Amino acid sequence: MSANNSLVEQLRWRKLPVLDDGFVCLVDVMGDDSAIVQAARVSYGAGTKKVSDDRTLIRYLMRHRHTTPFEMAEVKLLVRVPMDIWRQWIRHRTASVNEYSTRYSIAIDTAHRTPPDKWRKQSTTNRQGSEGFLDLQTGEELSREERELQEKARQVYQHRLDLGVAREQARKDLPLSTYTEAYWKIDLHNLLHFLELRMDRHAQWEIAQYARVIGYEIVAPLFPMTWEAFVDYRLQGLVLSRLDCEVIARLVAQGSLPASERAFLEAQDPAWRGLTRCRERDECWEKLKRLGIVKDP
Repeated sequence: MSANNSLVEQLRWRKLPVLDDGFVCLVDVMGDDSAIVQAARVSYGAGTKKVSDDRTLIRYLMRHRHTTPFEMAEVKLLVRVPMDIWRQWIRHRTASVNEYSTRYSIAIDTAHRTPPDKWRKQSTTNRQGSEGFLDLQTGEELSREERELQEKARQVYQHRLDLGVAREQARKDLPLSTYTEAYWKIDLHNLLHFLELRMDRHAQWEIAQYARVIGYEIVAPLFPMTWEAFVDYRLQGLVLSRLDCEVIARLVAQGSLPASERAFLEAQDPAWRGLTRCRERDECWEKLKRLGIVKDP
């Protein structure tokens, strides 16, 4: 079963821009929402159509994390992405990949550049994250240095090629900001897992831009019922641990909601007590704040 042919043709090979010179484009797609439903119903026959329509079944599958039916659909993309972001991307080892090779071809002559107002500060609470921005004057200096560094690296690379240095060796000092291209084919289940992680607010901003384009501009129109369920249950859903549930129960028993920070600390899990820093406690607080169970001081 294939996705709507006219829609696929509208999307196929359309380069959707990301960052300053990156893109994502659909190469091919196998299956649609109906293919997922068909795969799910094979276990118990077509008779289930009488008691469960396609949307209801897809939402059930997503809600209860039945993964196999979603593996019956596949998406093949062509992406242009900076090499440093590609390193994060390729860690998702559930796709078939064929990347542009700088051993055989000249490296793509473009690199990702950061605007002066987009240089982020290192987070003080998350070693792999960022928060806030540097001042514009500092940003202008950093962007100028970046441009000079990239231009010099490209000149050195080109000079090596002109002198006959092998491409596999000439490339070694190219910056990680250099763009690469790759074909990326992945089943829908694993694609949704990628999107859930990379569209999360804790994901690096650059890769999140790619994830948003893939999700909203490719997956959403091709698999509308699946996308709706994915947003409801995973992307904008909330997972509560046993400890979270017990904290909620203790706060409810106190009878005054939304609870104060002091009440939250009194109701926290015993394992968190005495810890100056506790990410699990912080995450619990954020979940309960989102639910309106606690309030900021």
